[in-house]
Amino acid sequence: MSSQGPKGAEAVGLTIDTDVHQTRASDEEIEQYLPKRYQSIGVELPGRMYNNPGGVLREDVQNEDGTPAGSTPENIQTHLFDKFGIDYGILTGDILSLSVLPNRDYAHELARAYNELLVDKWLSADERFLGSVVVAPQNPKGAAELIREYGSHPQNKQVLMNSVSRGGYGHPYYWPIYEAAEEMDLPMALHPSNQGAGMSEPPNAVGYPSNYFARHNAMPMLHIGQLNSLMSEGVFAEFPTLDWVFIECGFTWVPMMMWRMDKDWKGLRQQVPWLKKAPSKYIIENTYYTTQPIAEPERPEQLEQIFEMMHADKTLMFSSDYPHWDNDHPEYGLPKMSESLRKRIMYENAEELYKVSE
Repeated sequence: MSSQGPKGAEAVGLTIDTDVHQTRASDEEIEQYLPKRYQSIGVELPGRMYNNPGGVLREDVQNEDGTPAGSTPENIQTHLFDKFGIDYGILTGDILSLSVLPNRDYAHELARAYNELLVDKWLSADERFLGSVVVAPQNPKGAAELIREYGSHPQNKQVLMNSVSRGGYGHPYYWPIYEAAEEMDLPMALHPSNQGAGMSEPPNAVGYPSNYFARHNAMPMLHIGQLNSLMSEGVFAEFPTLDWVFIECGFTWVPMMMWRMDKDWKGLRQQVPWLKKAPSKYIIENTYYTTQPIAEPERPEQLEQIFEMMHADKTLMFSSDYPHWDNDHPEYGLPKMSESLRKRIMYENAEELYKVSE
């Protein structure tokens, strides 16, 4: 391994970045791992319905040969890890739109190819790279197989699915995935990608927005809907040791959902008899959220109040979203807060969830 090992810059202290997007230099990187029956197809994913006029990837940190930022281990090591003293980064990739492909078998094989590339190119390059086992949720049996196959790698730390799905993830159709994740002692993570494309539902509750601005604003609705589905269908009760990570859809909505769920549970608990305690208790004990994109209220103390309401010392983890256009600076991405809370958000919550020190 070429790792320099954990170091932690003085500017930010010990840091685990929970959303680092390693990208493909070319489709050929993944195609070589596909079975012969799909190699003639290659990497075929639904196109983006909403384009950012400035692009998604940062151009100021792309490689000298013109390949995208984040497409080599050296790029992430230089421009993120070494520059800011990131101790570990959770890799979340660029392939999650496979979950909206109607061909379940092809989506599964694409996920397998991605995981092979992850191990060969990335996890072998640096011990600071921690992986996410990507699965195709439209193929629960195949997804469970991949979790058991790749979840044993010591650097793979979670199971990752697209926040976008044909139906809420609380449905028992998906439960074989959670059974495998719980068996392998890996948390489940959700990250948005290509919402509205392929066979997915519209990007928000009122249909299809007309532009990227509207689509990007509505992203929290994805995780609100999935959290509601997981809670109401009893996933937290059925899999009590399984944790969930909600990536890149904000977190200021969490207190609202805690309060609303608790209120409705008091009057409607006969409809969800599997919930043996208030929904807010499951949220505090079994869910995590990432900081990017950070909210920026006019009065900073209002964000501090959100931290307190959602028990951020237990539920919130730092993420940069490198190398995307709106990635957050590790030094300046968070507002002023107590040193104890900063340590929890920047390192300790993720260290405990992902068992980094083990």
